[in-house]
Amino acid sequence: MRALLVCNPKATSASDRVRDVLVRALRSETELEVAYTRRRGHGATLARDARKNGVDLVVALGGDGTVNEVVNGLLADGTEAAGGEPVPALAVVSGGSTNVFARALGMPTGWAEGAALILEAIRTGRSRSVGLGKATTVGRADGADPTGLTERYFTFCAGLGIDAEVIHRVERARLRGRKSTPFLYMQSMAGNYIFEKASRSPRISISGPGIESDGESDLLTLAVVQNTAPWTYIGDRAINASPRASFDLGLDVMGMRGSSAVGTVRTMSQLLAGRRDKESGEIIGPFGKHVLTLHDLSEFTLSAKLPTGFQVDGDYLGERNEVRFTSVPDAIRVVY
Repeated sequence: MRALLVCNPKATSASDRVRDVLVRALRSETELEVAYTRRRGHGATLARDARKNGVDLVVALGGDGTVNEVVNGLLADGTEAAGGEPVPALAVVSGGSTNVFARALGMPTGWAEGAALILEAIRTGRSRSVGLGKATTVGRADGADPTGLTERYFTFCAGLGIDAEVIHRVERARLRGRKSTPFLYMQSMAGNYIFEKASRSPRISISGPGIESDGESDLLTLAVVQNTAPWTYIGDRAINASPRASFDLGLDVMGMRGSSAVGTVRTMSQLLAGRRDKESGEIIGPFGKHVLTLHDLSEFTLSAKLPTGFQVDGDYLGERNEVRFTSVPDAIRVVY
């Protein structure tokens, strides 16, 4: 089996020692090449070249941003049924600060345990297909996608509105030397709500097959699109905007209506509380008149009345006025 290890040298937990041990382990089971990302978007280029060169497996060592780039590179020329070359399988070794995709798959958070699981899967031929989401920008786009692709696949979430704008604040703080911590996210969320008046205004509408809208009264301040649960993590706490989202189903949406402080605090509290149904034990997501929830959608469009922050898999991609979302079943094979 030919394999490529794509390493993000800036990943928070991917030290030289981690990379060396992982390389030796993978070389015991595969014909391994190693490549390092040098800039944003480089992971997509490396993965796309790996597919063209007939590589069987691409292993991503890094955070969710690295994984997203690798996925988009692997699928840049279409799915296995539509593309010229077969799509290599994907494996993920956690190396970032959050690693939502790996944790949603049920993989260990430690890189050593995750690597051992992947090696066992290679030996036994174990893998599974997962569905992905796809976001296609329609019309105006402020902020270039570093992958250079017109369509962007996402593994666990995308968003239009406040959550993307908070991610943008966090990214700017990290460039100034701040560490990515739960406190930084909460601080950025508070700062965004207090200082960004436009961000609080209801400006996003959703349309698609079977979706009914009451016009202005249904405008949203944010829309979180999930391909699986959870939406994200704050430390070790899973945050569930759409608890029923699954790799095996379509896309789920959670939106916030209105801009009142009371409604926003209530919804945020529900997200943080992670309540469970007393009878079934299932996690209950946000609810109430300020919340829109939609489950298992095959396609829909989010439109904004003014340029609005957009993110995929926790990576801020600039502002968008309209984005079309599509569920892509069995999009990629994951080895773990």
